[in-house]
Amino acid sequence: MQRRLLLTAGLAATAALSGCASPQVAQYAGEKPVLDLRTYFNGTIDAYGVFTDRSGAVIKRFTVVMRCSWNGDDGVLDEDFIYSDGTTQKRIWRMKHLGNGKYSGTADDVVGTALGEQQGNAFRWGYTLLQPVDGKVYEVQFDDWMYLMNDRVMLNKATMSKFGIRLGDVTLSFVKRPS
Repeated sequence: MQRRLLLTAGLAATAALSGCASPQVAQYAGEKPVLDLRTYFNGTIDAYGVFTDRSGAVIKRFTVVMRCSWNGDDGVLDEDFIYSDGTTQKRIWRMKHLGNGKYSGTADDVVGTALGEQQGNAFRWGYTLLQPVDGKVYEVQFDDWMYLMNDRVMLNKATMSKFGIRLGDVTLSFVKRPS
């Protein structure tokens, strides 16, 4: 009886831990269409998104106009945000293609350097963002996933956390304007 209880407890613990494992970008290597960040993020892109809290309630809606360009392996993503409460924000990403699907990026409100990897139709991006809330600024970690749907549409889901505790999510769609 004790052996059966230990075996059951061990299986339950294994199942619980495997449920916590996050996907890896390599899982998407065979997915189509294949994403090339330098091609997709080149030109003007409109984005539409929401911030949701841990319960899934929408906290804020926003739109973004992105003007993107690349010069070889160096890219600039110039983003203008308009939030549902009327506030605005600007972020300029300076991107670098490192080869083999790897990218780095910096922005004024990003702590250190963001690192990302692309395979198949997916791009995973991790970074720490300085997030202003009620007059204070917090460092919030982002686990940011993008999935190319077709040559014009990409979906994005990012999980925000602090000290390993999930704060909420950002969900948005990118729509590339025709050239």
